[in-house]
Order: sequence, then structure tokens, then C-alpha cells
Amino acid sequence: MNCVRIHEHGGLDKLIYEEIPTPKIKADEVLVNVKATSLNHIDIWIRQGLPGVKIALPMIPGVDAAGVVAEVGSAVRHVKPGDRVVVAQGISCGHCKFCLNGSDNLCKDYILIGEHRDGADAEFLAIPGRNVLPLSEKISFEQAAAGALVFLTAWQMLVEKAQVQPGDDVLCVGVGSGIGSAAIQIAKLFGARVIATTSSEEKVEKAKEIGADDVVNYKKQSVSEEIRKLTSKKGVEIIIDHVGKSVWDECIRSLTKGGKLVTCGATSGYDAVTDLRYVFYKQLQILGSTMGKKGDLVTILKFFEEGKLKPVIDRMMPLSQIKEAHRILEEGKQFGKIVLIP
Repeated sequence: MNCVRIHEHGGLDKLIYEEIPTPKIKADEVLVNVKATSLNHIDIWIRQGLPGVKIALPMIPGVDAAGVVAEVGSAVRHVKPGDRVVVAQGISCGHCKFCLNGSDNLCKDYILIGEHRDGADAEFLAIPGRNVLPLSEKISFEQAAAGALVFLTAWQMLVEKAQVQPGDDVLCVGVGSGIGSAAIQIAKLFGARVIATTSSEEKVEKAKEIGADDVVNYKKQSVSEEIRKLTSKKGVEIIIDHVGKSVWDECIRSLTKGGKLVTCGATSGYDAVTDLRYVFYKQLQILGSTMGKKGDLVTILKFFEEGKLKPVIDRMMPLSQIKEAHRILEEGKQFGKIVLIP
């Protein structure tokens, strides 16, 4: 099969498009013929290397996948060859306390495809059977690949962690990203008012098109000052952040009393400084979030099917153009997801 592999960490030149044998599956696994995958920032980090994290190389990156079942192991019963499926990216042990109570993303053995084992940037993907979910004919492979990870992540941040309510003011940071564009839609689904931040006037208009009520161009405006104006000095109830260091101080300042900041990433740096006076005086909550429960993906797919949530696709490219796709994502030129077709 054709695939992308990283043999050593580094720049774009380390993304090697090559042919290798199709993976063999175990009794409890499924072989998926990947019809679409998509890029996430984790793909860049895996390619560049993460300090203190050992990644077994060579590695096929790629966390998102949708496609058709090519083969099933003898222990798999819920899907068969020819079925359309989407892949739940997180693999857990399946028998610990967290897995059994539905919080599989807290399992101590939790891993992601494309990070701890070969991922989806390939024609075929071997994955445990419990990680493939049926995909409705109403949802395209491209939509499923663009939406699964980012909507699952944003859903946990807003619905479970922040417990978003109708009438809440929600600040979504960096809405040109997949998580940002997903968070806008989920917040609106629950009746919140959404304020978004982005880096260009073109992206301002796109953010409004997918539901943002107000958009702040952080290249031209102070986010915290604009939040004060837009909320009559109150601040926002919820902030959804995946950027980290470069926006952290303004996020803390932009929360109302009792507000919640939910973070799932640190694309601009992890060593953010927190002014604790804001935290204890305003009784703020800072919440961490990683991925989401596989079961929530079933709910999200239903909203995709009904058209109430829509994955935002910036562009589609052949998998063979992986270097150009990484370059676009690194430079932040996209709005939504870059979908790759093997």
C-alpha cells in the first residue's frame, strides 16, 4: 500500500511518501480501506518530535480516518467487509475502571493512532474493532474524517467540562482551526452567544458564516478589551482554548466571575504564566481536556447526519501532497480542516 511515513524527526522533508506491505490484522481488529483522512496539529508535532516523548519510528502519522471495511478479524461481529465506517482515534484497554464507566479517554493505557501506533495517512489502517463506528450514507467520508477528532474534542470541552448553557457568552480562540470551527457550532447548538478570535478579515467573515456572533481580529485588536466592550465589562462565562501561552493572559483577564477556561492544547507554547489574583478573586475554574469519550462520537455523528453540525473543510488534497498540506497548516493559512485523499 502507499502511505506516508516518518523515519526521523524534522522538517517537511522527513515526510516520506512510499509503498509498504498492507498491515495484517489480529482477531479483534478491522482493516479499513481509508477513503479520507485529515491533518491535525499533532501531525506536525509527531513529525518534528516532542521533547521528552519517545515515538517509535518509522511511524505512519494521521489521527482521523473514514473509509470502507476491507477485512475483519474472527472476533469482530458488528461490522463486515464493505461497510462504511469512521474511526474513533483513541485506543484504551477496555477493562479498567475508566473504560467501564465510559471515560475511556482517562484510561492509563490510552493511546492515539498516528502517535503511539501507525495512523491513517495510508491506503489501509489496522484498528481494534471497537474503534470503528458505522457511518451513515448521509455523511461523506471527507466530512467524517474532517469532523471526528475536532468535534469530539470540542464536545467534551463545552458540554462535559464547561457545561455550556443557553445564554452563556463563549469565547472560542483561534477559530480558523478545526477545534475552533467545531466549538462555534457546538456552542450555538446549545444556545450560547459566541465570540471568536482569528487573525485576518477573511477569517472574520468565515467565522460569522458558521455561527459566530462577534469576531475579534487579534492582529488588530486587544482581545480582553474587546471582550469588555462586547459583554458590558462582565466578561465571558466560558473560554475554549487550544493555543496556550500566547493568549493565556488575555484569556484569564476575559473571564467573568466564576468563569471557566477549558484548555486542550498549547500550539504556541506550554509554559503560560497565570496571574493567580484573577483566579482566586474571580473564583475561576481552569479545566484540562483531552479528546473525548468514544460514545459521544455516536451523538456527534447523528448531528452531522441531521445537518445541525457541519465539519468545515478548507480544502482537499491527494495524500501524495502531504508536504504541501503540512506547510499550509504550519503557516495557519487554512480555515477548518485540510482533508487528504489516499
